Amino acid sequence: MQQTPAPASSPRSARQPDADGLDHTRDAQEAVVAERVDAPWLPPGGRALVVRGGRAPAPMCLVRLLLRRDDRVFCVPRDGAGKLDLPTRAVAVGDPGGASTLAELVAVVTGAPREAHYVGAVRNVVDVGASDYPWPAPLANFGVWSVGGAPVVRGDWVGVDAATSLLRDRHWFPLLHGSASATP
Repeated sequence: MQQTPAPASSPRSARQPDADGLDHTRDAQEAVVAERVDAPWLPPGGRALVVRGGRAPAPMCLVRLLLRRDDRVFCVPRDGAGKLDLPTRAVAVGDPGGASTLAELVAVVTGAPREAHYVGAVRNVVDVGASDYPWPAPLANFGVWSVGGAPVVRGDWVGVDAATSLLRDRHWFPLLHGSASATP
């Protein structure tokens, strides 16, 4: 029997990695779940979109790992500030989609290679970069992937209640709840 390729709008078949090495079997369509115009961490006129689903975009600047346990997520101290955040790694040069960086992060945090599923990203949209803005322009993506298993590194399980979580100010937080009115 001859197989025909799936239409571009339908999800790919299970466990079929794309050319970037990532499994894109999740939602075929991306949805904007939050937007922040004139985000203070961006150059003037910049905006931040929180997008769920679709394909992991490039350029990917950071990869974050989402491990959930009921109404909690696993967090580690953020480099520098020490604030709790999802395990994160800057994407290596030469890895524009973040596949290799993600695989390394998964192995370090869970102790073994595991399949990760793209959840979504914070996408900075900046028409003109600035000298103090370290990311690519006009687009820079900061992706979140979910993974099963238990962490083998030290960290804390943090509640994600939308009203009370100490993580609610994180730009990626709307990915957990998907409120269209949420701001990153």
